[in-house]
Order: sequence, then structure tokens, then C-alpha cells
Amino acid sequence: MSILQKSTALQKTTSSYTFARMMENNTNSVGIMETRTIRVVEQGEPLPLECGKTLGPIDVAYETCGQLNEAGDNAILICHALSGNAHVAGYNHPEDKKPGWWEGMVGPGKGIDTNQYFVVCSNFLGGCSGTTGPSSTNPETGRPYGLDFPIITIADMVRVQKLLLDKLGVKHLLAVIGGSIGGMQVLQWSIAYPEMMDAAIPIATTTHLGAQSIAFDAVGRNAILADANFANGQYHDNQVPAHGLAIARMIGHITYLSEQGMRQKFGRELQSADKYSYDLNSEFAVETYLDHQGQSFVERFDANSYLYITKASDYFDLARDYGSLKEAFANVQARFLAVSFSSDWLFTPGQSEAMVDALVANGKNVSYCNIVSTYGHDAFLLENDTLGAFLSSFLRASHRPDIVGAGPRACPGQPQGPAPTREKRRFSRFEQAHRARVDYELIGSLIEPGSRVLDVGCGDGDLLAKLASDRKIEGKGIELDQDLVVGCIGRGIAIIQRDIERGLGSYVDRSFDYVILSQTVQTIKDPERVFNELLRVGRKVIVSFPNFAHWRCRLQLLLTGRAPVTRQLPFRWHNTPNIHSLSLKDFEEFCGKLGVTIEKRIPLVKTSPSPVRFGPNLFAEQVIYVTSKSS
Repeated sequence: MSILQKSTALQKTTSSYTFARMMENNTNSVGIMETRTIRVVEQGEPLPLECGKTLGPIDVAYETCGQLNEAGDNAILICHALSGNAHVAGYNHPEDKKPGWWEGMVGPGKGIDTNQYFVVCSNFLGGCSGTTGPSSTNPETGRPYGLDFPIITIADMVRVQKLLLDKLGVKHLLAVIGGSIGGMQVLQWSIAYPEMMDAAIPIATTTHLGAQSIAFDAVGRNAILADANFANGQYHDNQVPAHGLAIARMIGHITYLSEQGMRQKFGRELQSADKYSYDLNSEFAVETYLDHQGQSFVERFDANSYLYITKASDYFDLARDYGSLKEAFANVQARFLAVSFSSDWLFTPGQSEAMVDALVANGKNVSYCNIVSTYGHDAFLLENDTLGAFLSSFLRASHRPDIVGAGPRACPGQPQGPAPTREKRRFSRFEQAHRARVDYELIGSLIEPGSRVLDVGCGDGDLLAKLASDRKIEGKGIELDQDLVVGCIGRGIAIIQRDIERGLGSYVDRSFDYVILSQTVQTIKDPERVFNELLRVGRKVIVSFPNFAHWRCRLQLLLTGRAPVTRQLPFRWHNTPNIHSLSLKDFEEFCGKLGVTIEKRIPLVKTSPSPVRFGPNLFAEQVIYVTSKSS
């Protein structure tokens, strides 16, 4: 019986009583899980490390849930963050009060659905939860390694994970997923083993730490090293450096939160009194919270591991290792979904965008979303509903590439999409566009089969999906609305959440045969700058917009003296997304100013695909232009 078969059998033989007890409070849990340990490196054949030293033996603690299918194409590797371990979901024993660290994301019907996928999670090299690390026994001395443990890197961790998968018989990965330091491992996986994985999902991570993050790590390490009980790393026979480790955790935990989140959760509230005590004890709620975090961390984590893991994250720098980020990602083959969180100031959205830009510059298949959250860096562990919708949609599209062009539905039991978590605009560009989708048919007829197409303001990807199905185009999208981005991802479309006003600097000249700006130009603050960018990256730019000079608009303004409301312009003045009122004549004058050639003009009336032949500036309700500009 193979290792995987034994692991599966163990899960199946869990007593029905125990399983029922666990399920009382968590109906979607994977149940009882056993952390298993396997030797991946023997002492006689040690593993060469990036620091120049070797290490052996190496044991790895891991857990698996779900089942590997016959095709072997549904395996997912989850990489944990600094304080995580192999126990990603479920319970280790019936008395467990807390489930795995990503219980909200991994399990039947969850974002990472164990009814569909086989999930592997291991404690990484240097950890303190079963995998070889500083607290492991040094075979040469018979004592814990302590500071004799060699310095390790993220790349070393990934090599050990690969050895584990070899031992388990996992030959291919559907996806590698991880947040924070786990996201660094995802990036390293995509570079080191490009042919082994279909998808990479780095979450709330970075390609390198900035000076501020390194500084926080340094302060944490110094707190541990300065503890009187540290004993040069050989504290295992005596008292542990609890005070230093607790301070390191408190410092680190502050970086995981956001100012807004801390203000909402704690404010300036006192923990258990109405008045100040006028002493140096902890009395604010946020102080006692950090005290608790520090103490609980000491009870489950090793100080030496903290030193080595933070040092590994400090050394991680893809641009330095490969010359540039573009060079680092030059040979990756996986589809990417990069996710950041709006309030994360440890690994900022800007850092995720830098990685996305490098992938775009290489022409890779990449999607990106910046999820609105007040949780800060910890959001990747807490925003289960929203993040789960993105993960389930992307995994489904990666596992079933034939669904590209299908509707943005989820598999049975999976989330259908993020529930609205904020008040949406009364009307969006997407809603406006769907009031006049006759232009979809005509735009499709203007695009040559097999073309490279970028749809700017693409909504939920309806047009790109239709073009992929009917014209076999290679389509990519840009959209600002988070809820629409998840719809694109569910269709298998490479989509980047971004405001087009910021430009398209990561795209090289003439990246696309066609760029589509449908029902959007009138909502852009600086259309001249944006239009020039579109003409730079595309051979042809197809533009459609509602005609503000239509006779109904003119008549309403003349007779009522108020801003017109029509079928194509269904907004009142105070809630319209339209900030420019333009007609066919206005746009043609605009093109003349920019030296743009109008190759085709198609004025449309009502919902008919028949073009207007007479008086288009008066009778057309909307219009489509095909434009180009010489090199």
C-alpha cells in the first residue's frame, strides 16, 4: 500500500462518533487529520543548500486531504506562512479546540474544495512542527542544532517540498497556493519547476522585502538574541527565551494588522477599567491583545525557527537573483492569480502589482485582484468568502481549461461569487454597457479570428468570452470592479484589476491586434492620455459610446431644461458614471487632433444592428469606431 493510500485509509477509518462530534460545529470540515512524517533526505546523501553547506537527514511533516484522481491532475500544494504548519484544515484529535490554520478555506465545498482536489501541506524546512529545523537533533552532537543549523532560503524550502512530493508520488500539481512567506514559496515554485504546475496563486506576498519589513524582522530577531535565556541557541535544557520571542511576535503581529482594523477593534478602550491606573502595566485593550498573542506564540513556536525563517524571507529577492523581475519570470509556464489586500501595508498592493507587471511584460497568463479589506496583511486568513470565490473560480478554470468562454458559474457546492460587502455604485459602467449590448455582435464581426485582444473595462468578460468561443481569440481584460473581476476569472479569462487611468506601461508596443474600449471612453478623466496608450499597445482600437447628441437628448434638454435620461443614458445627473458628454462629431474632431485614422464608423439606432445611414450625429443612439495610428 502506498503512502497516499495509507493516508486516505486513515481518514476513512476515523470513528463515526469522533467524526460526528467534529461535524457538529463544522459541517464542511475535512474531519480528523494526522500529521505524518517522512524522511526525504538521508544523512549519507545530504542536501546542498544555497548557503554552501549541506544538511541531512531531513524529515518533513505533512498532511493530505481529499483524494488524488486517476489522472493525477488535481493535486494542490499549499505553502504556509511564518507561524503556520502542515495542519492546514480539520482537527488532529477529538479534543482539538482549534482546527487547522486555513480551515475557512480548505474543505468540502470551500474555496479549495477537497471534494474535487487533493491537497498537500507540509511544514517547511527550518520549521518547528515536525520538519527538520534548529530544534531537531544534530546527528553529529546528539543535541538540538540551535545556531549550528545552517542558514536556509526560500529556494531550499521549495527543494525540500519537491522531494516530499516525489516521495508521495505526486508528479504534477494543478496549483501551488500560499500567502505571505507561503506566497514567496509559490513564486519560487513557478520559477524552479515551471513544467510541474498548471497554476500559481501567490497571495499577499512580494518578490522581495523592503527596508521597512527587513527592519521589523531585525528588531524581532534582536529581541530574541538579547533574551537572557537564549543561551546562544542552546536553551532547550533550560528556560526558553520566552520574553524575547513574545516581543518578536508582538512586533510582527502589529505589521499583520491595519490602522483602520486596529482602530475598529480596539480604539483607545481600556481592557478592564474605566480609569487609567497610572502605572506601567498593560491596560489598553490593544496592549493586552498583544500580550496574549506573544504568550500564546511562545507556547507553540521555537525561537530559533523564528530567527531562521525571518532571515530566509529577508534574503528572498527575485530581481537580485535573476537580474530583474522580468528575467525572473521569463520561463514560467503556470497561469497566475495574484491577490493583494487594500489595507496590507506589510506586503502592499503595489508590490503585488510589480510582480504582475513583470509577468505581463513577459506575455504570461496572469490575473490580479486587490481585495478591499480592513484586516491588513492577515486578510488572507480572514477574508474567506471573498478570497474563496476567487480561488474556487480560478482553480476550476485551471483544472478545466475547456471552460474558457463559459459563463462565470462555479462547480456545485462552491461559492458563486463574493457577496456584496460594500454598497455598490447605483450604476456602474458594466450596467450601462449591458443596456446597449448590440455593439457586442458588431464588435465581434470586426475582429479577425485568432487575434490578440485586450478589452479595457471588460465587465465580467462577456464580450471576451464570446470572442474566445466564436473567433478563437487570445483575450485579456482590464476591469476595476472587484465583483466583475471574479466573473472574468470564473470564465478562465486573464484579467487584471486596475484603473486604466494609470496607463498600460507593462505592455510592450503593439502587444495586441485589437484593443476594445466599449461604453467606457465617456467615463475616463483623461481620455487623451488613455487613448494614446491604447493606440500604443494595439494595432487597432475599437471604441463604442453612447451619442449625447441624439435627437432625444436634444429634445429633452430643450423642452425640460434638465439633463436628458434615455435608453442609452439611463442615469440622472447626480449618479451617472459619465463625466464627458460627446457626440460623433466630438470624437472625430478628437481623433483628428491626435492624428488618429478612423478606419470605420458604424452609427447605431435603438437595439438594431442596422447602421444609421442619414444624419448619424442626430439619429444614432450609439456608435462604434475602428481606429488606428501609424507607428
